[in-house]
Amino acid sequence: MSEATKNRVEKWLDDLGKPALPVPGFEIETGRTAVVITDPQNDFLHPDGVAWGACGESVTENNTVANLTALMQSAISSNMQLIISPHYYYPTDHGWKFEGTLEKLMHDIHMFDRKGALNLDGFEGSGADWLEQLKPFIGNSKTIVCSPHKVYGPENNDLVLQLQKQKIEKVILAGMSANLCVESHLRELLERGFEVVVVADATAAAKVPGLDGMLAALINYTMLASDVWTTSAAIEKMTAAQ
Repeated sequence: MSEATKNRVEKWLDDLGKPALPVPGFEIETGRTAVVITDPQNDFLHPDGVAWGACGESVTENNTVANLTALMQSAISSNMQLIISPHYYYPTDHGWKFEGTLEKLMHDIHMFDRKGALNLDGFEGSGADWLEQLKPFIGNSKTIVCSPHKVYGPENNDLVLQLQKQKIEKVILAGMSANLCVESHLRELLERGFEVVVVADATAAAKVPGLDGMLAALINYTMLASDVWTTSAAIEKMTAAQ
């Protein structure tokens, strides 16, 4: 991560009043800590993705792709459990009888679409596929890829089960998008009794006129998580914990 990006994220956190709040902090414990990444998929992170028009500015500002790459590489290098919580929609999901605002948008633009739960026809290189530079880490034999979440949080996939089966109690959280799936995962994991730190510049969010999803996320990360880190801080702590 560039020094300019690092300084900007740290300034965000300072401007949000983090020093005025108690900061519990987060200590990495070997064997009890996992890195969880939400939605590292083309539709969010690639310029050809259907959500790039809304999220591309934030992805670029945060250097999100490079930061996710570095964070996932560090997880593999430090032998820390890496878990992916993806987002897929199948044809039957388009038959839902009601939707929230952004659910409707995602369905309308065919975001994360696959041809079926057991069908990978056309998946390679599609919007639902992993970003190419992240595939070596996701394809690692020790990486756990969960079943898909369907709205924003992990309530309806097997993320919590996978964490519990690995006896993981602490989570380093990042991915897309900041104020939706990442924040929803943060809230659910906290409710389930996990200790969570968010890597803020390894996330990004939609920015549309009058609405800055990244600012909303940073406020809530600061108020909810045990701590909020930059990618460089996360990697430094992960390396030291080996």
